[in-house]
This record gives sequence, C-alpha cells and structure tokens, in this order.
Amino acid sequence: MSFAGKFQLESQENFEPFMRAIGLPEDQIQKGKDIKSISEIEENGNAMKVTVTTGPKVLTNTFIIGQESEVETVTGEKVMTVVKREGNKLTASLKGIESVTELTDANTIVNIMTVGGIKYKRILKRI
Repeated sequence: MSFAGKFQLESQENFEPFMRAIGLPEDQIQKGKDIKSISEIEENGNAMKVTVTTGPKVLTNTFIIGQESEVETVTGEKVMTVVKREGNKLTASLKGIESVTELTDANTIVNIMTVGGIKYKRILKRI
C-alpha cells in the first residue's frame, strides 16, 4: 500500500503531556490541541515528502527511505535521522523521540511517538 495522499487527524491521545515533554511552549500546546491537522504525503519510489498543516503552521519534511536526512521536528528544531520502512510501517528516531507510522489499511494511518515513556498516538483518515 502507498502512503501517498491527504489525511486528516481524526483523534489523538496524550497530546498535551507529550508536547510538554518535548518542550513545546504552553501557549502553542493550547492553540494546537483542538486543531484537526492535515497531512499530505507524496511518495516517489523511496523519496517521500510529508507536509503537515496545523492551522497557520506548515511543516514540510522531505527524505529518502534508508538514507540520513535532515527533518524538522514539531518544536522547529532540525535533526538528522534515518527513516526506515518495513512493509506498511515507517520508523525513525528523532533526538530521543521514537516515531512509528503505520498504514493500517488503505485509508488509515496510525502514528505513535514516544518520549520518556509518554506515548502520543494520532489516528489519521484519508480525505
């Protein structure tokens, strides 16, 4: 299955504790907690481009599966990581944050990010 397409955040768990743990300012946490972000994913072989729009904030990351790439985190910090793909699952480690993104069916993405024992789970549906 392909990750390519447009997805909208349907639900999330542990948003506020996770964002506090990674150092996002409280005002940004409060502004962002109820916004249904839109994720647009482009896939061209092993090259991927992910654009996440949360209200006025747009975060775009481009990377090649299996190669070290610079990506921007939700806090705005740029870090080097290697995104790996195993079937319908993408994994990456971003400065202490473990991210697992899984295409569970043709229309659903489940993303779980973990830092210091706090799991932030997002479910996105294709639109």
